[in-house]
Amino acid sequence: MERFVVTAPPARNRSKTALYVTPLDRVTEFGGELHEDGGKLFCTSCNVVLNHVRKSAISDHLKSKTHTKRKAEFEEQNVRKKQRPLTASLQCNSAAQTEKASVIQDFVKMCLEANIPLEKADHPAVRAFLSRHVKNGGSIPKSDQLRRAYLPDGYENENQLLNSQDC
Repeated sequence: MERFVVTAPPARNRSKTALYVTPLDRVTEFGGELHEDGGKLFCTSCNVVLNHVRKSAISDHLKSKTHTKRKAEFEEQNVRKKQRPLTASLQCNSAAQTEKASVIQDFVKMCLEANIPLEKADHPAVRAFLSRHVKNGGSIPKSDQLRRAYLPDGYENENQLLNSQDC
């Protein structure tokens, strides 16, 4: 029986992908039409992500009608908009985000020092007052999130302050 077993000839597993090509290599190869950010290759005028491994995918994109149309629109605008990866966008802390965090921490500290329960922040009258009269006051979260996220930070800050005063 063993002599009737048919085995397939060894397959040639030659892929047409470049294994060790980085997006920066493709940027230098194709010039100013492409840019690299976060390990991804972007078309500057179309603002789309391209596969940097296959050179044919890049050249096909650069020859496409949509690319030539967008490139013409891009050159008319003379504005260079580069798409940023999501991770880079999330890492940016704007002034509004840091101000929001400081307003929330100050609110929790005020409630603790005045012996006001954090549940009072959920009352509709308090919410209306904060959003109307306090800058970024509408961004103060509900009491359960204040307790979970901001109360431990306030406790640690006060504990360090007390320890530094004792020394």
